Amino acid sequence: MKEPSTPIAAIDPGRDKCGLAVIDAEQGVLYQAVVATDGLPDLLLPLVREKGISRLVLGDRTGTEELVRRLRAAGIKMEIILVDEHRSTEEGRRRFFAENPPVGWKRFLPRSLLFPDRPYDDYVAIILAERHLSSQTGGTIPQRTPKQP
Repeated sequence: MKEPSTPIAAIDPGRDKCGLAVIDAEQGVLYQAVVATDGLPDLLLPLVREKGISRLVLGDRTGTEELVRRLRAAGIKMEIILVDEHRSTEEGRRRFFAENPPVGWKRFLPRSLLFPDRPYDDYVAIILAERHLSSQTGGTIPQRTPKQP
């Protein structure tokens, strides 16, 4: 019998804000948000308890070392895994528009000319989680259906 998967939290670290996503390999995205870097530990601690998060996945570039120090100081002791962030912002932007397609006259413009109407660091965190999960299992997480315009 197959063991049930346990959720992971993925973080796209930044100086001012972070993308946060809680992912389960079987259920997909359970939670996603863009949060202030200073407030991340306070948000993450209850999520760890509530969702049963087993490990943290962090992007390996901007702000990672400082964020790890903050998380450890806040009492987060679980395993932290660094994932290569190369081109994850571009992939996150594409995922944002795939799930939030433009409406009205903007739908006729090439996606490369559009700017998301909000920060999309949470989508980058989803990409980082997927990279980690695919390196562990070779699999993917269930994809969500894009919103209809």
